[in-house]
Amino acid sequence: MQETSPQSPENDAQEAAAPSPAAPPPVVISAPQASAGLPAHLERLADRARDYVEAASSANTRRAYAADWKHFSAWCRRQSLSPLPPDPQVVGLYITACASGAATADRKPNAVGTIERRLSALSWNFAQRGTPLDRADRHIATVLAGIRNTHGRPPVQKEAVLPEDVLAMLETLDRGTLRGLRDRAMLLLGFAGGLRRSEIVALDAGRDQTEDGRGWVEILDKGMLVTLRGKNGWREVEIGRGSSDSTCPVVALQTWLKLAKIGHGPLFRRVTGQGKEVGPDRLTDQQVARLVKRAALAAGVRADLTEGEREMKFAGHSLRAGLASSAEVDERYVQKQLGHASAEMTRRYQRRRDRFRVNLTKAAGL
Repeated sequence: MQETSPQSPENDAQEAAAPSPAAPPPVVISAPQASAGLPAHLERLADRARDYVEAASSANTRRAYAADWKHFSAWCRRQSLSPLPPDPQVVGLYITACASGAATADRKPNAVGTIERRLSALSWNFAQRGTPLDRADRHIATVLAGIRNTHGRPPVQKEAVLPEDVLAMLETLDRGTLRGLRDRAMLLLGFAGGLRRSEIVALDAGRDQTEDGRGWVEILDKGMLVTLRGKNGWREVEIGRGSSDSTCPVVALQTWLKLAKIGHGPLFRRVTGQGKEVGPDRLTDQQVARLVKRAALAAGVRADLTEGEREMKFAGHSLRAGLASSAEVDERYVQKQLGHASAEMTRRYQRRRDRFRVNLTKAAGL
């Protein structure tokens, strides 16, 4: 393996001029054993196998893994190294560069979580090429442990939007437009269901209606039932009706579906034609995050902070954290609604719970 020297602006210029090894071809997700050479009667099974391989990970995950592989490959080229076959020492140097800010020209260090995701992406990409990476190798495991100990920080949590915040946010939306009605339905559904932004936009109007859908809704007398497909299988989320039509997620969704004339396919779609037409395309999860941020800022939520601080405080997770923080019910019901495997995970979402409700100091006699 070729040794590398610490990066500097001068080194960056030299690396840019250095000859680059050929980049590896992009990974194309395919079934084990391509269909070429298979008997004709097995080609259909090969096609189905490819569909199953693609379904093993979400589109968002595949995009992120592709971007991380591109990042790693570009770094290798600048160091005159080859990304293939996998070399634990090269990978150890790469994550060191990520942690120290030497992996890109902007000199910005990656967070520990980003480095761990990049490492997972490399493992996945190497495995897809039939050349597994040994993450337990000391050049990787020991370096990663040191990065965690040196740069690890408590998780930065998004601000929870509480019920009064949601009401104020709803008032910033125009009820006279399709876009405003759609955004009202998304905010209320996301908050009342404690849904992730990806779960909100992945919903269909009914069961098995689209290939990219990952759930659907059923409107009942007392509320709505949301069926979701997640990493750990299917789960159901029950959303009851609100105390008034103006704050009811079921009414908001029914109004959107009726006026947008949606009876089949993606639940939340792009609104085009100056807000008067509904297109066929499903919204992305980033659009949910932008909606929450935009509405929270317009409503003056956390007006005690500067504009820049408020920009960083709100995102799609603010809805999920808001439900966990404001629902005055037994914790196990909140845990079920959010789909958490443990109560500890649920507590991470509760921004204003009474942390000292159980006082072990007094219980111990002090």
